[in-house]
Amino acid sequence: MAALLVAMLAGAAAGGAHAQDLEPRAYANTPVGINFLGLGYNYSTGGVSTDPAVPLDDAEIDVHGLTLSYARSFGLFGQSAKIGALLPYAWLSGSAVFDDMPVEREVSGVIDPVFKFTTNLYGAPAQSLEDFPNYKQDWIIGATLSISVPLGQYEKERLVNIGTNRWSFKPELGVSKRWGPLTLEIAGNVKLYTDNKSFLGDKTREQDPLYAVRGHVIYSFKWGTWVSFDATWYGGGNTTIDGEKNDDRQSNSRIGATLSQPLSRNFSVQIMGSTGASDRTGSDFDTVGVGMSYRWGGGL
Repeated sequence: MAALLVAMLAGAAAGGAHAQDLEPRAYANTPVGINFLGLGYNYSTGGVSTDPAVPLDDAEIDVHGLTLSYARSFGLFGQSAKIGALLPYAWLSGSAVFDDMPVEREVSGVIDPVFKFTTNLYGAPAQSLEDFPNYKQDWIIGATLSISVPLGQYEKERLVNIGTNRWSFKPELGVSKRWGPLTLEIAGNVKLYTDNKSFLGDKTREQDPLYAVRGHVIYSFKWGTWVSFDATWYGGGNTTIDGEKNDDRQSNSRIGATLSQPLSRNFSVQIMGSTGASDRTGSDFDTVGVGMSYRWGGGL
């Protein structure tokens, strides 16, 4: 039942672009009326940026982040659904080369918050906690809409920022299939961006849609522990500055793993990590994180 919190914490790898989310069990069925509260810490190092299309060379950037998460499960048209929010804060420091000039940056502040709505469309009936033990997963089809709000720290004269100064919208469709203790989950999404009209001063920066596919192989143990091996590929996202097209199309992949361990009926801990597997623009960094989640309501 902590699956949504794990997905939200993993998706907030501090300083990493949200398009690179590795979200295991995002479409797992959850009893209705459950509240989730999570606090996560993550550390990223390497060529990390909130915007992987920013053309940085020889980037060595460290980002420490804290993420506060909340989510609630409910029923919608007979299927389980969830709504939640991510409120991340980050400390960033490091150096890089931009346009053959060395640049340095040290800053802290709020990352753009993300709001998520997930609904299962098939195979995950809305059930109370009392009835849930009778549920056995087979096929699940679900959909998610994530909205990133431009409230993060942003200085328009700076190239590297914590916030992005633009809205983004990411619809996703996912499928999950379980065979005994093994679950396979595959999802595809597209991220759409509004324009940043204050890029490096008063320039207008546009970005094409960024397409992504992610997959997870999840093994669940009888005592509630589960482990997931995660992978994602994302591509596209060319940028244009004041009408001039950049050669910054992304075609990147990342791999990672997630472990969730219950500590009690209400508490669980999650550990996750990921690294760049192939990189054309902006994915050459490593991330590790740990999160604690507390759940209540629905008869818990």
